[in-house]
Amino acid sequence: MLDLSDNAYNRTRARNEAKFKLWRSAGLLLTYQCNAACEFCYYHCTPEKGGLMPVELCLAAWRSLRVLAGDRAKIHLTGGEPFLHWDHLVEILAEGRRQNLGPVDLLETNGFWATSDVLVRDRLRRLIDLGVQRLKISVDPFHQAFVPIEPVQRLALLAKKMLGSDRVLVRWEQYLGDCGLRIGDHGLERREKAYVEAYHDHPCRFTGRAADRLANLLASKPAEALADSNCLADFLGAKGVHIDPHGNVFSGTCSGIIVGNISEAPLETIWQHFRPAQNSFIRTLCERGPHGLLEQAVSMGYECLESYAGKCHFCTHLRQFLRESRAETTVIGPADCYR
Repeated sequence: MLDLSDNAYNRTRARNEAKFKLWRSAGLLLTYQCNAACEFCYYHCTPEKGGLMPVELCLAAWRSLRVLAGDRAKIHLTGGEPFLHWDHLVEILAEGRRQNLGPVDLLETNGFWATSDVLVRDRLRRLIDLGVQRLKISVDPFHQAFVPIEPVQRLALLAKKMLGSDRVLVRWEQYLGDCGLRIGDHGLERREKAYVEAYHDHPCRFTGRAADRLANLLASKPAEALADSNCLADFLGAKGVHIDPHGNVFSGTCSGIIVGNISEAPLETIWQHFRPAQNSFIRTLCERGPHGLLEQAVSMGYECLESYAGKCHFCTHLRQFLRESRAETTVIGPADCYR
């Protein structure tokens, strides 16, 4: 397990100054492919997208997190929808178990695949045998625009019986019993009202696709109102990362801002060398926030929206433009995270 002083930035800080937190969790995005295309998706996942994290790359991230955090390391497997690649998922879990990497803390799914009791029981038994600690099931108006509620209800019921209620997280429980939750059948106005209500109940960050229609429905702040909102605390305070199928590392849930790639350097090395000034783009975000990118973007033809839903919406909208203008492509990426 590493110490805070092993990070280059932390060694330059005084005792009373904020330090860069140790990464203790890693969400491994096994694929960008998903049977859904939710309006709040941080990663712009769709059925047409692809990418499949190689087994060894997944295990390398898993091993590195244990170097960073020791027994406190928490791996969760997500996507996209990992159950679209069941055999690959099982191979990762089996190999991690063979290499004594510890249990997977969390496995996420939208439950689309739970079409029969027999199938659900068989797969849950396999996951239990392979050491998965918790199952997270997504259920909300965004997912239910694409996924019928019945298989989700079946999965939640059987999972709670087989794993125990304390090992099953339903996101969000309030929607689980709503057999009429078929948002995809509703008109645009009713869907948008449901999305706004869901956001107010359970706020999300406006990154990825969440910075499109959903953010625009909630936008109320002009760019000038966000001029003093920098991102230093977000980068320093992130206690975990997400890693995409290609090895790109994102800090916390800041999808589309690449801080390193585990195909090029181990995760612990990326953490050790991270500092807010490591490149001009991240330095600007840490010092001035997305507003610090505005002058450059406007000079390239960027047009401000009348209002934004917040700092993350502003940042994502700017990054979308800069990527399309082929600026900062080593940091703003990959293409899967954008439209």
